[in-house]
Amino acid sequence: MTVNKTSNIAAVILAIDPGKRMNSATPTALHPLLGRPLIQNAIKAAQEATGIKPILVFNQLAEEVRQELDPYAGNILLESQLDVLKATLQDQGEIDYVLVTRAEMPLMTGQTLSNVVAAHQTAVTDEKPLALVTILTFATHETSGFDRVIRGENEKIIAVSREAMVSPGKNEPREYDAGVYCFTADWLWQALESASPSPANGRFLNELVKRAVQDGLPVGSVSIDDPNEALVISTRIDLAEAEAILRQRVNQDLMLNGVTIIDPKTTYIDANIEIGKDSVIWPNTYLHGSTQIGENCAIGPNTILRDTRVGNHCIVLFSVSDGAIIEDKVDIGPFARLRKGAHLAEGVHMGNFGEIKNAYLGSGTKMGHFSYVGDTDVGTQVNIGAGVVVANYDGKRKHQTEIGARAFIGSDTILVAPLKVGEDAQTGAGAVVTKDVPPNTLAVGMPARAIRKKEKDDGP
Repeated sequence: MTVNKTSNIAAVILAIDPGKRMNSATPTALHPLLGRPLIQNAIKAAQEATGIKPILVFNQLAEEVRQELDPYAGNILLESQLDVLKATLQDQGEIDYVLVTRAEMPLMTGQTLSNVVAAHQTAVTDEKPLALVTILTFATHETSGFDRVIRGENEKIIAVSREAMVSPGKNEPREYDAGVYCFTADWLWQALESASPSPANGRFLNELVKRAVQDGLPVGSVSIDDPNEALVISTRIDLAEAEAILRQRVNQDLMLNGVTIIDPKTTYIDANIEIGKDSVIWPNTYLHGSTQIGENCAIGPNTILRDTRVGNHCIVLFSVSDGAIIEDKVDIGPFARLRKGAHLAEGVHMGNFGEIKNAYLGSGTKMGHFSYVGDTDVGTQVNIGAGVVVANYDGKRKHQTEIGARAFIGSDTILVAPLKVGEDAQTGAGAVVTKDVPPNTLAVGMPARAIRKKEKDDGP
C-alpha cells in the first residue's frame, strides 16, 4: 500500500517502559540493539512511513539522552505532558491522521507502518464507513501478552480484550492487537478530551481503541505478514531475540548487494555498516559503529572493527581496529591492533602482533611483527623492523616522533621521543635512539650514535 503524502500525517512513538523487567535503570527504549539505542529502529520506521520526524513520549529521560535524540525527533515529551501532545501536533499545522507506534518494537518496518496509514486513508476516502482508527494485528499460535482481537460477521472487529477474558477456541492462530494505530485526528482529540485517560499504566490509547469497538464505531485493521515485527522488548531475553532477527536482516541485505558472508550465524554486523561489492566477511567478525569497508576486501576471521574506514583491496586478519583509517591495498595481521588515530596509507603492510596508536604510516611502509608505533608520523617506503618500540611517554606527557621517507629502523630499536629520524637514515639492530638521526645516516649502539653516512653497500 502507498501512503497519500498530500495528507498531513503525524507520528508519535511511545517509549514509556521504564525498564523494570530488564532489571535496569535505563528505559527499555534506550538499550543498545545492533550498535544503537533500539528506539532508533522505531524512529527510522516511523519516518519512512510518514516522511517527517516523529514525536517521542518518554516515561523518564535524562537530559544527555534528550540531547542525543533531539536531532531525530520532531519533539520530545514526558508521559506526564500528554496534555501537551495535542497542542504539539497542532503546532505542526492541520493534522489529518496520527500514527502511533511503540519504541520497544524495534523489528517493526517502515513498510508495515506505511500499510497501516495507507489502509486508514483508503477507509476514510472510500464509500465504506469512515474509519476512526485502524489497528495493526498479527496472528500466532503462541500465548501472547497482547489484547486479543475478536471478529464477528463480515470479519468486523467486535471486541478487543485481554487474553484471559477470551476462551481458547480451536487450533487456529489467534489474532492480536499489536498496539500500533492510525487515528483520524479530529476524533482522537475529542476522545482524549472526553475520556481523560490516565497515562499511568501506559495503555491510554489501547483503552481508546477498546472504547471505540465497544461503542460500535468503525475500526479498521491491517495484518502483519511477519509476526516477528510485533515483538515487544520487555526483557533481555526479548532483546537477544530481536538482535538475532535484525542481524539476519542486515546480513541478508548485504549479501543481496554483493557481499560474501561465509557464515552469517557467526558474523555480527551493526546497522548502517557499509561494505562494498565483492568483499568477503569471514566468521567471528564484528563490525561496529560507523565502520565502512570498500570493495574486494577480506575481513576476518576473528576480527573486530569499530568506527574504522577501510579502503579497497584490503586484508584484515585476526585483528582489532578502533577509530582507524585504512587506505587501499593494505594488509594487516594476524593479531594486530589499531587504536584511535591510526592511519595506514595505501600499500602499507602491518605484521602480526603489531600495535599502532595515533600514528600515520606513509604509503608503501612495512611494519614488522611485535612492534609498537605511537604518536608518530612515518614517511613513505619506511621499513620498521620486528620488535621496534616508539617510547612516546615519559611518565608525564606524550611526545611526537618523525621518521622520514625510506628510513630503515632495525629490529629491536627503541626510539625515545621526542625524536626525528631523517630520510634514508638507518638504525642498527637493538639501538636505543635518544637523539635525532640526520638524513642518510647510520646510527647504532646503546645509546645510539651516528657513526657515518650511509653507503650504497649498507642496503636500504
